[in-house]
Amino acid sequence: MNAEVSKLQQMIRNAENIVFFGGAGVSTRSGIPDFRSAHGLYRQAQGKSYEEMLSIGYFENDPDGFWRFYRDVMLYPDAQPNGAHLALAALEKQGKCKAVVTQNIDGLHQAAGSKNVLELHGSVHRNHCMRCGTFFPLDALLKGEKAPRCQCGGLIKPDVVLYGECLEEEVLEKAVKAIQQCDLLIVGGTSLVVHPAAGLISYRSASAKMALLNRDETPYDDTADLVVREDIASTLEQAVQQA
Repeated sequence: MNAEVSKLQQMIRNAENIVFFGGAGVSTRSGIPDFRSAHGLYRQAQGKSYEEMLSIGYFENDPDGFWRFYRDVMLYPDAQPNGAHLALAALEKQGKCKAVVTQNIDGLHQAAGSKNVLELHGSVHRNHCMRCGTFFPLDALLKGEKAPRCQCGGLIKPDVVLYGECLEEEVLEKAVKAIQQCDLLIVGGTSLVVHPAAGLISYRSASAKMALLNRDETPYDDTADLVVREDIASTLEQAVQQA
């Protein structure tokens, strides 16, 4: 165990109210590519940018094109939780991790056993008819060339926050409150450049510690008490097992 992981272990041991704030890098070990790293999805875009193809405008103007792209690129129904998800669920069971605030839409934190998960950008596992509100699970929408339609004829939209849409106010307020109350904020797998989500870490109190686990540099490295450049899953696994 290196010095950084050992320090994280000690920070976890001393904390009573931990909040984890995570992004796409948390799920890469589960086979879901991140968006902005050198090997992420944004490097592979063809034609329109990913921001355009994941925008509310594109969904409204070309729902069939949106759903083709969404099915091909955004859905990983066979993905399983990795060590990072499982370590955080274990911390919650120990009574230490009070909330997971995630930018991910894959539902892997819940699959690992975490209960208090605040999904800033929604979830691929929730889908609703825009006309009548009928719920549709992900499995029912995985196949097809066109946008799925409800029996009432209404267009089905995934409950994910698309570019051009606002974050859900209730979820945002809960995330702010959780971060304000924590004594240790662990930030992992996020570039911290997507706002307003990235701005949430500024709500950390002056007395709270912050550990930043990310492969690449972020704009907030200088404000962290600990920066770890190692793999997030193995880092959390080691730190939590020994804490």
